[in-house]
Amino acid sequence: MDAAELDYRARTRSGYLPPELVSRLIERGHAEVVEAWAGRGEWFCAREWARLLGERGQRPEALDVLAPYLATGWWTAVEATAELLEDWGRAEEAIELTRARMLLGHPHALASYTRLLARHGRAGEAFDLLLPHVDDDSLARVLVDVAAVAGRDDEAAALLEARIPAGHHRCDSPWCCRGLDTYTTIGLLARVRERQGRVDEAIALLSALESNSIDARDQLAGLLARHGRIEELRAYAAAEDHGRAARRLAVLLEERGDVEGAVAVYRQAAMATVARGHVAVHLAQLLARHGRSGDAIGVMRALADAPGGAEDWIVDTLCTLYADQGRPQDALAYLDDLKARRGTEEWELFWIRLPLMAACDRVDEAIEQAQSHPEGGTPYAAAHVARTLAGAGRTEEAVTVLEQHAPTHHDDLAGYLIDLGRPNEAVAVLQQHGLQPLGHQSSPCWYDQPPF
Repeated sequence: MDAAELDYRARTRSGYLPPELVSRLIERGHAEVVEAWAGRGEWFCAREWARLLGERGQRPEALDVLAPYLATGWWTAVEATAELLEDWGRAEEAIELTRARMLLGHPHALASYTRLLARHGRAGEAFDLLLPHVDDDSLARVLVDVAAVAGRDDEAAALLEARIPAGHHRCDSPWCCRGLDTYTTIGLLARVRERQGRVDEAIALLSALESNSIDARDQLAGLLARHGRIEELRAYAAAEDHGRAARRLAVLLEERGDVEGAVAVYRQAAMATVARGHVAVHLAQLLARHGRSGDAIGVMRALADAPGGAEDWIVDTLCTLYADQGRPQDALAYLDDLKARRGTEEWELFWIRLPLMAACDRVDEAIEQAQSHPEGGTPYAAAHVARTLAGAGRTEEAVTVLEQHAPTHHDDLAGYLIDLGRPNEAVAVLQQHGLQPLGHQSSPCWYDQPPF
């Protein structure tokens, strides 16, 4: 095994059995397939099989499963092994394993090592190790977490305060401030101040950033909600134009039993924010949760009927509400009316019909209409058709549909093959249509760039 190849394949999920299908194999009684492939370079099989062995008390065998992956030096295998050891009460072994990778300079090891130390009575030592790295964005976050356990919030706050410039610098590109930027620093300092009971200071810090930082908006709304500052949160929600604070206020009011108050917040936000559609969906879901499905449908119907409102996700939400209320025919009637008004029906709206027609025992008609649709022969249409067939218990037909588009839908195809009791065919499909292995790599087994 090669660490770089393992890492690339796991990050891009190319040629691997993905974790959700490994779980599906276990659920369908095919543990022997997972066991067999665990020793053949299938990382997600190895991880799941080791976990199952550990639960059965076969811990040496579990470690043997991970040993070939661990021997490559691949960080993901190190981390998975350490997690198992910690779960088994063998924290010192987990700490030593992670420490060895830290000493070799792996960029993720210090964070994992210090969190392990903090969880097992050595938080002061972890804090000291992190001090020289406070200017690193990710490690500063770890330091703030560890400070709480170590009882060193005052030191953490002083470090962060020293890194806040007199004027708030605003980055104009993702590459402007490498490391610990001003927004992150203030957000972390606010967390520390909240822990210290200095809530007003935390609010003041975040309020200075809320117009420029989405994270700060969310953090401020959450802070106000946690401390029951409802009137301040209400004022903030009225001024914040993305609906995030309004949603946090509505959730808080609903948790306190004030459903009408939550409804009022959403209705006001729908008129005042730029995220009207999202606010309307949250309102409809709230109404449906409290037995007011008719009102929920009314909210979504008004949104969908507004100029430019009949986007696919909005129409899908409306039709789902109809279906959940046992009214799939009404949803289909709405789609018919929408098609008549538009004069056409692109696939992005047509596919919504399929589960509704299936709910009306019209599966054959649904498939026929799908296949005659101008986009019915496309790969994206095949996925919806297959899902409809499988939902009706016609999984063999779903497989036949997807086999015509196997390179595009190999995960779905493999899942249906597993459901049919054909796990070896499922594995073959995944391995055949995944990206080819990289072969031997001389590059390091860690990356700081996205996989694509």
